[in-house]
Amino acid sequence: MSQESKELYVVPAKFRKLENLHILFWLVKDLCWCLLFKPLGIVMIAPTLLVAMWITWKNRHIIAELAHNLAITIWIMANSMWMVAEFYGVDETVKPYCIIPFSIGIVILLYYYLIYAPLQRRKEHIEVIQAAVVPSPTPVAEEV
Repeated sequence: MSQESKELYVVPAKFRKLENLHILFWLVKDLCWCLLFKPLGIVMIAPTLLVAMWITWKNRHIIAELAHNLAITIWIMANSMWMVAEFYGVDETVKPYCIIPFSIGIVILLYYYLIYAPLQRRKEHIEVIQAAVVPSPTPVAEEV
């Protein structure tokens, strides 16, 4: 069994509730978009984006979480730009600019999966091999 499968990632209940609330905000924002409820849809950008940024900040010490949450935050930004553009009938003008944040999110995740994660696995593998090859010194009993 790999080290990664043995690791346990524990999320405090208080933080998990905030993550779940974030999903509710996001769904309300997107439902408002679908139903063309402009004022509520625009208002929901703030809590959705702020909670995404908070989650990203709180998980910044775990690189996998940071990469994914950063990509989600950028996705919400692009998604919100697109929504507002559609609300005001300028989506054909703004939509091409949404490609920029969507692409940045993809680049972050590509970097994580193609460069960072493989390097970390290789580093951990080397550490395991070194630990197995180089035994820790054992004290030698002195003869009296």
